[in-house]
This record gives sequence, structure tokens and C-alpha cells, in this order.
Amino acid sequence: MKIGVNLINFGPSANPENLRRWATLSEDFGYHMLMTSDHVAMTPDVQARYPAPLYEPLSMLGWLAGVTRNIAIGSTVIILPYRNPLEVARAFANIDQLSGGRCILGVGVGWAEQEFATLNVPFHKRGAISNEYLAVIKQAWTEEKSSFDGEFIQFTDVQNAPLPAQKPHPPIWVGGKSPGALRRAVKYGDGWHPLRMTVKWLRDTGIVQLADMADREGRKMPDICPRLTLRLTDTDLDDDERTAGEGSLDQIRGDMRGLEELGCSHVLLDTFTGDVGATRNPEHAWRMYETLAEKIFDLGREAVR
Repeated sequence: MKIGVNLINFGPSANPENLRRWATLSEDFGYHMLMTSDHVAMTPDVQARYPAPLYEPLSMLGWLAGVTRNIAIGSTVIILPYRNPLEVARAFANIDQLSGGRCILGVGVGWAEQEFATLNVPFHKRGAISNEYLAVIKQAWTEEKSSFDGEFIQFTDVQNAPLPAQKPHPPIWVGGKSPGALRRAVKYGDGWHPLRMTVKWLRDTGIVQLADMADREGRKMPDICPRLTLRLTDTDLDDDERTAGEGSLDQIRGDMRGLEELGCSHVLLDTFTGDVGATRNPEHAWRMYETLAEKIFDLGREAVR
């Protein structure tokens, strides 16, 4: 089971120096992937959750391809309806080439209605748009020249080179827990990327629903790649009031053991809990990652300097 870091690309401490530090420490600690989130327009509904400044992920991942060496880099998650899918396909193919095949495309349909309106994208069609865009992206990644005639996009004889370094293409992780998201993960994804859950919910509900959807669609199960809220406490938390990744070292160790037993291929850890104040100084987050690397994951990391 590979363990990753969610790079906080927004808030008062988001600047090139700290973003580089996130990347350097994540590699030094031995984590396997470094992923970051997406918004395009900082509308009031987005600002209420994620304070400015916010570093746009496509350009930042291109930069991370050059400032990292071995760690996988990716999105958690690109909001598919916001951009032309040919732009997303080309950007991630380029990032995959520039990083030597280290790219992961995490995708979602989005939630911020004001942002959709600002970008002139129909909010209530975001699921259908996302499905079509995923078909376009996979085609653009695997065909030197492609054409498409869909409801939301049409084009003819578009040259796609360079194709991604990974074959047949970089892994696609599909976020969300709704029936539409599960169907999307099964039809288009290599991994299912749900957020914030308990191990019990994942075992008794999430994976069961995903397996049922895969059976109905006649497709294989995608990998299980959850993103967890990481909150390390000095004492145990009430198990009925916490999600996986929250609590004492023993509780988090038990969560990781449980996720591994469920067959999760990747787990992404996210230190942002909604506290805007915590984004002013990333040192506390870095210390948590260091502690877990040493005491739970034994990743062979270097110490914070």
C-alpha cells in the first residue's frame, strides 16, 4: 500500500518557497505520491472553504515535475467540467513525459455552484460533461490523432503527440461516493478515490457498492485509493466520532492496517481540516508527516532540517 501527501496549495502560507518545501520533505520522508487540489475561480463559495492565494494545479504539477525526483505527482482532484478535455489531456500527457512517467490524474465533477456560473459551465450537467470528457481524455492519450462527436465537444483529426510516458496512460482516480461517481470510477477509472470515511464504512458500504456497480457494468473493480483527513492527537478519540486518519498513533496505525487488509493500493493523507488559521504555518503539518513516516510507515525518511 503506497502512502501519499496532499500538498496544501492555498492559504496564507502558499508561496513558491513553501510549495518547494512540501515537495522536498515529502520525498525526503519517503512518501510515494504528492497530490494537490483544483479551483479556477475563487468565488465566494470557494473562498469560504479555501482561502487565497490558490496555486492552480496544472501549472504547479508541471513545476513539480522538475523539482521532484522520484515521487508520483497528481491531482486530488481536477474538476473536469472547468476545462476543455483536450487541454487536460495535453497538460497531463506533458506532465507525465516531463516527470518520467510519475503522473496521476485524479478527477471529480465539482461542487461550487458560483464557480460553475462564473466559468459559464452548466452545474446540473456536470456529471454528464465529466463522463464525456473522460472518454475524450482517454482517447487523446492513446491515439496519435483523434476525432470526437459528442454532446458537449466535437472535433476532427486532432494531433495528440506527445502521448503520455505511461502505457496505456497515467492512472485515473475518480473521486466521489454517489452512484454516479461509482459508475464513473468503474467505467472510466483505474482507481476509486473517496474522501473522508471510516474503515467500517469503506468495508461495509463503499466497497460493497463499488463491487455491485462493477458487476452491473460487467467491468473489473478499480483500485481503492482513499483520501483521509490526517489529524494526530495525544490521546484516543471516540471511534464513533472520528474518521480514518484521525486520532492517536495507535488509532491511525489501526486504520492503516485495516485499509491494507481491505486491499487499498494507495492512501492519501490530507492535513487540512477546514481550519483556515492552520494554513498560516505548514510546520505542524510537516511534523505530523514526519512522525507518521517514522512511527507508522517506516518510510526511511530524513529528519526535518
